[in-house]
Amino acid sequence: MKYVIDRIEEDIAVMQNLKTKEMLNINISELPANIKEGTFLIKNKIFKIDKKEEEKRRQAIRNRFNKLRRK
Repeated sequence: MKYVIDRIEEDIAVMQNLKTKEMLNINISELPANIKEGTFLIKNKIFKIDKKEEEKRRQAIRNRFNKLRRK
């Protein structure tokens, strides 16, 4: 399953399942270090940071922004 961290409230990370759009609250102690809002995660047995997905999404946003600037 793939997730993105929507926000962090005290010691709880509020995450969204990218497939079902369901919101999930999980204690940050169960997540990798160095997480922040917008971090993409993959969960098999444990949560891992998904750098490939994060860079793919950031590039898509940059592309959209550049298209808008050119108009």
